[in-house]
Amino acid sequence: MIARDTLKGWGFVAPALLWTLAFFVVPFVVMGAMSLATLEGRTLVWGFSLANYAELAQKAYLWRAVLVSLEITLTVTVLSILLAYPLAWIIAFRVPPRWQRLALLLAILPFWTSYVVRSYAWLLVLSREGVVNKALMTLGLIAEPITLANTRIATVTGFVHFFVMLLTLTIFANLIQLSPNYRRAAMDLGANAFQTFRHVILPLTLPGIVTGAFLTFVLCIGDYITPQILGGNNELTVPQVIMVQLGRRADFPLASALAIVLMGLVTLAYLGCARWLRLDRI
Repeated sequence: MIARDTLKGWGFVAPALLWTLAFFVVPFVVMGAMSLATLEGRTLVWGFSLANYAELAQKAYLWRAVLVSLEITLTVTVLSILLAYPLAWIIAFRVPPRWQRLALLLAILPFWTSYVVRSYAWLLVLSREGVVNKALMTLGLIAEPITLANTRIATVTGFVHFFVMLLTLTIFANLIQLSPNYRRAAMDLGANAFQTFRHVILPLTLPGIVTGAFLTFVLCIGDYITPQILGGNNELTVPQVIMVQLGRRADFPLASALAIVLMGLVTLAYLGCARWLRLDRI
């Protein structure tokens, strides 16, 4: 009976394990092996060489791409949290329960738009003849159009527009579960509204914030489309450099080494979030 139950359990788990093995473990192992290979002319030479990682350490433009990716990702994460928390708070505590579903639907409405279409829409909005420049000129704040498209500002704007929605959902899920008795108890003990938020509400909603921040970090640092469309080629991120190595130079070993570095950054972000949430003790 126990053996039968064990086999049945493995039968349920096997599809997920096979999927993970085929589409994550095997590609990751191949990519790791590729990062240790070398490219001699047009010939790929398999072996155990750290030449690609040494090249990452020696070439300034590669390190610059890593730095730019981190700067953009951290900026987007912080701005998204600062914008998403008030929005989630309003939906959770200021919008009547019967309208909350509609408010959430409107909040995630941009998800229904294609990622590429949304990026090109922001490119038009931020162009020299776009809505932003025309509005600033109408208000008399600027005398002539300023360059907003194909800059880091455009990239951050496109990212924040997308990830605010994601963080709103994760934070709202935490806020809606909080009992009103927590705030009432804090008020009864003499805490004002700010103290209640700082010492009661914020600590209890940190799991939603950290989870959303981690998802934002992962999706943002590995994104290629938004920096390519909105940022142009003025500042290259790691995904853009990887595509350059693959498309123009066919340097698969160096591209694999860059991808390993990118996964290393994501792993560090996960470990940091796990430590914050004390998941490492589970």
